[in-house]
Amino acid sequence: MPLVRIDLSKKYSESFAQQVGDIIYQIMREQINVPDDDKFQIIARHDLAEFNIPKSYLGIEYSEGIIFIQATISFGRSTELKKGLYKAICETLVQKLKVRPQDIFINLIEVNKENWSFGNGEMQYADKD
Repeated sequence: MPLVRIDLSKKYSESFAQQVGDIIYQIMREQINVPDDDKFQIIARHDLAEFNIPKSYLGIEYSEGIIFIQATISFGRSTELKKGLYKAICETLVQKLKVRPQDIFINLIEVNKENWSFGNGEMQYADKD
């Protein structure tokens, strides 16, 4: 785990989208202890008409360059770890790919470990802490 969905505009190239995925994976390894080779990502590029978002929310102004990052992870990480994850993803995407920080939208979904099957119809994390 995690399973990461990255949704962004087709204004970004496929190469750019892959770089976003690579950065997110590296930051998750550093910030929340994601293991080697645990890189499961779904990256989708969309026409702008497929995004239905407000111009602003909570004082944050969005642009056509918005990037949605949604990660399903197992329960157990502290609020402080998650804050560090958000900050590191944002800072790195801004620094390396020149994304506006306002356009980095992150959502975590936490699930119990028994909600994962990585193949073979098995519950690999069933009895692991």
